Amino acid sequence: MPSSFSLRYGINPQQAPARVFMRSDSDLPIAVLNGSPGYINLLDALNAWQLVRELKAALSLPAAASFKHVSPAGAAVSVPLSDALKKSYFVDDLELSPLATAYARARGADRLCSFGDFIALSDTVDISTAKLIAREVSDGVIAPAYEPAALEILKSKKQGKYAIIQIDPAYEPPFTETRDVFGVTFEQRRHDRLVSPADFGNIVTKRRDLPPDAIRDLTLAWITLKYTQSNSVCFVADGQTIGVGAGQQSRIHCVRLAGQKADLWWLRQHPVVLSLPFKPNIKRPDRDNAVDQFLRDDVTPSEKADWPDIFVQTPRQLTPDEKREWLSKLDSVTLGSDAFFPFSDSIHRAAMSGVKYVVEPGGSTRDDSVIQTADEYGMTMIFSGVRLFHH
Repeated sequence: MPSSFSLRYGINPQQAPARVFMRSDSDLPIAVLNGSPGYINLLDALNAWQLVRELKAALSLPAAASFKHVSPAGAAVSVPLSDALKKSYFVDDLELSPLATAYARARGADRLCSFGDFIALSDTVDISTAKLIAREVSDGVIAPAYEPAALEILKSKKQGKYAIIQIDPAYEPPFTETRDVFGVTFEQRRHDRLVSPADFGNIVTKRRDLPPDAIRDLTLAWITLKYTQSNSVCFVADGQTIGVGAGQQSRIHCVRLAGQKADLWWLRQHPVVLSLPFKPNIKRPDRDNAVDQFLRDDVTPSEKADWPDIFVQTPRQLTPDEKREWLSKLDSVTLGSDAFFPFSDSIHRAAMSGVKYVVEPGGSTRDDSVIQTADEYGMTMIFSGVRLFHH
């Protein structure tokens, strides 16, 4: 592997020249097997790789992440898909390997935000996973290895320009990391503290049960937050994120954003949505947009004017009562927060999306009020004592 290589430009086209390199004399831990990844692609790739690597180590399951602008649109481990999820994720026509299942979940968490994603995969990419990636709109992928046939499938994507990166799975960065901002160099210890079961030992609510699936989802939430731009929260269910709220200045706005995404994830599994009468050959991105419009209360007449080109017949939208009735069935959701909840408002909003398990650092002057609110909803809340800011 080379010790450096040039990039077309930096974050924006006007930021040139640009390159990636090792400060030491060592080689880069990555090799570009195809395409020409950009500056943001590599930021996504290296952050996403850390996430899936840690998920695989913690849960011993194949893991996948779908990254956009240095935060995950979705992250997941390989848990079998229900028939409803297969249809909602547009993979009911495929035989999925465990790794492909993990990516189908990561991609399906928020398909609008995953459009044009950079993918990270914990394991050797197989043919099943390559076939799934090949038919989605994506900028590139990073993985420790690729089966020869899978690599050829991916190389044909985007007229042969699809970015394919191989990373040395044994690579460990130095103990300290640096960055330059406005000509000033910052240095700190790399965030090498691993998530462990001990993080979930301090249960502060009356309800204390933590079944195995909840521990899995707590681990997934906690590791995802470690690599999500702060402030951040995420909702997790069934071995995958279902809503990520990243980079907001207010924690309640993070929760509202992630909660809305979680609600949409659940609504996309409503029988009426799963049976929408799409015309043949409507592409998946167009289906994603149409489903989003179908579920919105504020869809405009001009947007509806396009529906005859998408649907065999114009569907009847769900009423607010129908949505509320379906959303009331969402249950056993996990909520993680990278820093403490300063007010109970986040807990009230979380309860609306079926949250039963919460992990946060604790340490607010209003912890007692937050715990009391969690008790009112019968939640199990954990104070980890660990903050997970990421910038």
